[in-house]
Amino acid sequence: MKVNVKIAVIDGLGGGLGCQIIEDLKKELKDSIEITALGINSQATSNMVKAGAYRGATGENAIRITTKEMDVLVGPLGIIIAGAMMGEVTPGIAEIVMSSPAKKFLLCVKQPHVELIEVDDQPVAVLIKKLVARVREFIQGN
Repeated sequence: MKVNVKIAVIDGLGGGLGCQIIEDLKKELKDSIEITALGINSQATSNMVKAGAYRGATGENAIRITTKEMDVLVGPLGIIIAGAMMGEVTPGIAEIVMSSPAKKFLLCVKQPHVELIEVDDQPVAVLIKKLVARVREFIQGN
């Protein structure tokens, strides 16, 4: 397994989903990863750092700069949809995430204004386990 893969966890609102992702990634991949919390707001960043991220930064510019140096980006689907997360995701953030050269693993979490067809409606805990498994497979394959 490649050591020190740089993973950015991006989340907004209170960062609760990001916290769960960080805890599960750390439990599963231990010392082979370095997690950076990228919060759309300071509360999300703070909570994700408390959950075990190595470092954290907040806002659109921090996301712009930091995603350039990451190997993997993870977060909810909303980070690529302008206006998602109660309007916190700006068009700039959505574009930055999609333009990053990093591999992206996004959780298909419901968005009130977007309906995804042919996607299983599963509990968030199940989705996070699947996300962590895919990240592990990706790291082992590189």
